[in-house]
This record gives sequence, C-alpha cells and structure tokens, in this order.
Amino acid sequence: MAKESIKARERKKEATVAKYAVKRAALKAAGDYVGLDKLPKNASPVRLHNRCKLTGRPRGYMRKFGISRVTFRELASQGKIPGIVKASW
Repeated sequence: MAKESIKARERKKEATVAKYAVKRAALKAAGDYVGLDKLPKNASPVRLHNRCKLTGRPRGYMRKFGISRVTFRELASQGKIPGIVKASW
C-alpha cells in the first residue's frame, strides 16, 4: 500500500491538470509556447501516473477497472466485481 502522502500528491496533480485543461488547450491551439511555459509543471497531463484507486499501487495497473492486478484478484475472488467470474474448465 502506498503512503497517503503519495496518493494525496497524485490527487493534487489530477486536480491541477483538470483546472488548467481548457487554458492549456487554448494556448496550444494558438501556438503560444511562452504562455504554456508559464503554466505550472503539474498542469501537464504527462506528469500523471496511473495508480490503483484503492491501494495507490503504481505497478500492475488495469485501466479498464482503475485498480491494480493484486486488488483486482482479491475483489474478483470475493465476487465484488460484477461480470467477473473465476475460470474453471
């Protein structure tokens, strides 16, 4: 499990990206790279990192579900993810 400070930092980055999204798009369309350079570094979506929404784990992230493979396996085994069943043949 990731530290709370790491998860909080990632949430803060997400908020900053959302806040400046419209302004970034307008500056890019206008070709104003000096204006883009004056925006905060964390306003760029490239600086975001996919993390598990429950544990904050940065690796083994499954985009479709928004959680890590470890958390996915636990929840799937408990039957808490709709439509996911353990394979048996």
